[in-house]
Amino acid sequence: MYPFSEVQLSSNCRRRTFEVDVNAEELTWHRDAVDRRVEVIEGSGWYLQYDNELPISLKVGDVYQIPAAVWHRVIRRQNSGKLIVEIIEF
Repeated sequence: MYPFSEVQLSSNCRRRTFEVDVNAEELTWHRDAVDRRVEVIEGSGWYLQYDNELPISLKVGDVYQIPAAVWHRVIRRQNSGKLIVEIIEF
């Protein structure tokens, strides 16, 4: 089971929602098979962390490029809101 719910918007685009009560232990390091473009639609108190880098605060409207096979994870801080992202795969 994944720590998010997901809606497929098109063949290469989906919207993911991470709820405020998601267990932080479920937000594990992972890597994807394809390049991704991630846009933050809603959320506060969330971070994106790439392997061997400091976490980056996710901000509504910002876009992040996640290359295929790069280790990364999202981090939820205390008092965070729900996180909604739109993901386009290339």
